[in-house]
Amino acid sequence: MSTIIEQLAAFSTGTRFEDLPAAVVDEVKRLVLDSIGCAFAAVEHPKGRIGIEYGRLVAGQGNAAIMGTPHRASVLGAAIANGELINALDMDAVVPPGHVTPYVLPGALAVGETSDASGRDLICAVAVAHEMSWRFGKAMDYLRDMKNGQLDTPKVFGFSSTIFGATAAIGMLQRQSADVLADSLSIAGYISPVQSMMAFFHHSPSTTIKYTMASALVQSAMMAAHMGLLRHRGDVQLLDDAEHGYARFIGTQRWAPERITTDLGKTWGFVSEQLYKLYPHCRILHGPLDCLTEIVEKNDIRPEEIESIDLLVEGFVEKPTWLTQDIQHVHDGQFSIAHGMAIGAHRLPLGRDWQDPRHVFSPSVLGLMKKVRHRVHPDYVKALSSHASARPSRVEVRARGQTFVAERLYPRGSPSPDPGNLLSTEELIAKFHRNAEGVVSHSTAEAIVHAVMDLDRECDVAMLMALTTHIPA
Repeated sequence: MSTIIEQLAAFSTGTRFEDLPAAVVDEVKRLVLDSIGCAFAAVEHPKGRIGIEYGRLVAGQGNAAIMGTPHRASVLGAAIANGELINALDMDAVVPPGHVTPYVLPGALAVGETSDASGRDLICAVAVAHEMSWRFGKAMDYLRDMKNGQLDTPKVFGFSSTIFGATAAIGMLQRQSADVLADSLSIAGYISPVQSMMAFFHHSPSTTIKYTMASALVQSAMMAAHMGLLRHRGDVQLLDDAEHGYARFIGTQRWAPERITTDLGKTWGFVSEQLYKLYPHCRILHGPLDCLTEIVEKNDIRPEEIESIDLLVEGFVEKPTWLTQDIQHVHDGQFSIAHGMAIGAHRLPLGRDWQDPRHVFSPSVLGLMKKVRHRVHPDYVKALSSHASARPSRVEVRARGQTFVAERLYPRGSPSPDPGNLLSTEELIAKFHRNAEGVVSHSTAEAIVHAVMDLDRECDVAMLMALTTHIPA
């Protein structure tokens, strides 16, 4: 029998555009467009700026685009910069095991741009990368695992397993054979970054590189793909050996490899759990922010009128990174519960404004933080047990001598029993235009939308990436 690595390599090299369901093709286009917009919005953000500067330093000159800038860099440098840009504002797309796209898309874009890859080639590679990452997410520990009716949060966690999908995408666009890609994938496992997320959650102030640094994973995936291509031998037994293999590397207590291989190439699971973020803030607060937005917009409540904000939120948030009231860096505002609710009450446009230092450190926002109180929602465990996307939220705003209340079970953008809870393509296009404003001209933004939607027809990767480097006239 083939090993898991060999099955993943065969899946990757054997996937043809004609075999992809229409829903998968459409989802990949949505992911690409959303990610370009997230990158645009982050060109002035500290994490984005550092990514750009480092990407321009790495591996000499080249002809791969750094999105939202006039700069071109080496394939590795551009991929590093674009990974950091996509993830900088924390408003990129999410699917198990969590953030995936900032790790698997940048290498594919850079290699595809410089290797005459078609739009269909890119769609195949990105689809495989997300499906593979989703399957790994299902095979290992998850942040919101349950045991005996209680949360069973893993002691070690992170997004390092996305290196397999990232490496597969690069290898596919390099046109590696199944045997070569099997070596590349197993090498990826050997050089996979550490699972550092729990330190990030438990230490405050948290590191500004975040939970799993995009540039580090992208660089490792690029190295793995090239080491296989240059004919290093890998270790195709790596995923089959639960005692000495990759499961040990990443510290997972649960290892269910059948979740990786069952119906591989026949069913596509990532589409059913793919979600998109409206707010440039950690996903844990999106349900309460939906509630708060409903209250302040429906009743036209100004920040200075607010006497208090009380919220019930999911049970996973009792960690220093989310509890912090000490906002030293714009990054801290992406995770602080109190700051997120305070800035949400100011009704800023959704996007880079939430991370603009003028707003992050404004006396109005910092003052309102002191009026925010939260508790864990008493029905959180029950709701999560009934549906994986459930995040019961309740917000009470006291203003004008009245109490205004809103409740939600599922944050907007999440899969739920109500299909209308998902963000439509039209809503994602609107989000993209908000993020692109001031970075590229409106006509260029429109051209990017059309190019992404035309990836399966006339547009190739180089044409798309050429548009992302334009700047306003």
